[in-house]
Amino acid sequence: MMTKQSAPMKKRTSVGSRRSSEAEAAVLAAATELIMEKGYAGFSVDEVARRAAAGKTTIYRWYPTKADLFLAIYTTERSTFVQVPNTGNLVEDLVQYTTNLWRFWALQPAGAALRGLIAEAQGTAEALSALRDQFLPERTADVRKIMTDAAARGEIRTDEVADKVSLWVGYCWLRLLIKELDQDGIRPVMLQIAKPSHDAAS
Repeated sequence: MMTKQSAPMKKRTSVGSRRSSEAEAAVLAAATELIMEKGYAGFSVDEVARRAAAGKTTIYRWYPTKADLFLAIYTTERSTFVQVPNTGNLVEDLVQYTTNLWRFWALQPAGAALRGLIAEAQGTAEALSALRDQFLPERTADVRKIMTDAAARGEIRTDEVADKVSLWVGYCWLRLLIKELDQDGIRPVMLQIAKPSHDAAS
């Protein structure tokens, strides 16, 4: 008795250089699912293409490197889950923002995606460029604004902003990479970062 074979999955397509919103959403959903299931080590464009029913050439046209795909996952999810506080106090703004960001890293696939991007950046120039030239300027804009607003209020000096942003990034990324996102320790460190340098010698 002959059995009816199931029809092969139909690939989603895009027209010319224009992106199909359906296809792009399917690619990002598949990439997010894969990074959550298998982490950086098990992430591949081949598997994303299979799950999204999209052509690899289409994915590479939209996201030339794995780093670009990681950034897309991170940006899409982060904009939904992390809001920028404005309490009028630098310490409180940093504590609230960092707490929300760490919770996002711990509970959403973007945390794994960011660790993957950092790992990829150690081995490829493309990923390093994406991390240094694209990710850092875009993703530190919020905390830089928090610091700049605090400087305008006189809580810190304007010439301290860049160094304090670097301190914040270094601390947060260390905790992300070693997977220690316990929020109980955030406030003491934010107090140190927010402390004006002229107070350190007093």
